[in-house]
This record gives sequence, structure tokens and C-alpha cells, in this order.
Amino acid sequence: MMRPKMTLRARGATMVLGALCFATALGMSSGIAHSKPSSEIKVQRASLNVLARHRASVSGAVASAPAGQRVSLQRRGRHGWQTIKRASTRAGGAFTVRFRPNRIGSAKVRLAWGSVRRGLGRLNVYRRAAVSWYGPGLYGNALSCGGRLEPGTLGVAHKTLPCGARVTLRRGHRVVRVKVVDRGPFVAGREFDLTAATRARLHFGGVGSVLVAS
Repeated sequence: MMRPKMTLRARGATMVLGALCFATALGMSSGIAHSKPSSEIKVQRASLNVLARHRASVSGAVASAPAGQRVSLQRRGRHGWQTIKRASTRAGGAFTVRFRPNRIGSAKVRLAWGSVRRGLGRLNVYRRAAVSWYGPGLYGNALSCGGRLEPGTLGVAHKTLPCGARVTLRRGHRVVRVKVVDRGPFVAGREFDLTAATRARLHFGGVGSVLVAS
């Protein structure tokens, strides 16, 4: 009669011991996970809206990184992320990436250090373009790229850029990113026609020049 009771006790003790071992292992695992140092890329200053062949830069620091580590500035292209410039960390993980982009356009950029990534928004490399604007008296007319022109229509007209192509425009500190929605302008010496809504976003006057990244 004692043998079954001893067996049950032994099983119970084994189960308790197993549970304690599992809890201990889980606690140790959790402790290790929480104690792992986390690395973070901090950005202190970024100059990413520049004219072609003018200097752009990004300054910051990588937490817990020793001196001599490589930080990469990467640009998103058709075939994924590509490194466009590298810099080495200084004491305390500080770094500065400086470069002079030649290619006109707008693209997403990020910083990379090992497996750590930090998005930076967009790198806009501009050129100057002569522009005008249109709208009043033409509202309700069909747009070459589809739809109709309305007071709130955001976009630009261009003679050859594909319909739907995105264009980044800058005037002073104001930046807008809009699509090609129409054809024009049909006046010599002008490259873009801004819709009235786009003109208002830029606080643009009548005829002149703005910075364009397309």
C-alpha cells in the first residue's frame, strides 16, 4: 500500500523540481536579455536639402560605439539600399558624414552601423528651374494626366516628364512634393507650370525660379 504513495510523491517532487528549473532558466534568460546593451544612432544635425555639387552632411553619435567604427549613409534606389558615403566614429561614438551629391533628385536616406538602422527622411538635390503658374479661369478643364483642374489641385505641368512622376519643389524654407498632372507650360524659357494650390504652398509670386528635384 505504501508503494503507490511513494510513486506519487516522487512524481510530484519531480514536477516541482522541473517547474523550478524552468522558472530559474526563464529568469536567467530574461535577465540576460534585459542586460544586453542597446545601440542607437542619434542624429544631431542634418543638411540634406542642397544644390547639386554643394556639401551635404549628417552629424550624430552611435551609443556604445568605440572610436574607429564605420557609419554608412545609404540611399534607397531601384535596386534597394546603396551606400553613398562612409565615416568613422570618434571618441564617444560621434561621427560626421560629409559629401557633395552630383545627381539631381529626391530619395530616401538612412544611416547604418552594423545591424542598426536610422531613417533620415529624404535627400533632396536641387537645380534651379524657371516656373510659372496657372489656375483661375481654367478650373473645371480636363488635365492631360486625368481628372479636372480644381482650386485645390496639387501638382505641376511639364512637357515630357511622365504623368504621375513626383517632383520636389523648394522656395526658401518651404518644400512641397507633388505629381505631374498636366502638360505645359507652352511658353519659351519656362519648365514647369505650378497649379494655384502648389503656388500657394510655396508662397510663390508669378513668374520666376524655384529649386527642383525631379
